[in-house]
Amino acid sequence: MSGDYCTDDGARRIKAKIEDYWRDRGYDVDVALVGASFVAAMRSARTDVRSDMVNGLPRHRKAA
Repeated sequence: MSGDYCTDDGARRIKAKIEDYWRDRGYDVDVALVGASFVAAMRSARTDVRSDMVNGLPRHRKAA
């Protein structure tokens, strides 16, 4: 499924989208993928996407 961002592949795609979006606007954003173990409620393992942004906004511009 192309819109499934809960898989490892989907998490990598959303990570790249976030980094590209902010890079095009002149910001450095650090996005990391964190693998989590099996979650009974989801009936699968998951990959978390975490960043250094605050309230959804980058903390600093790219270095010149």
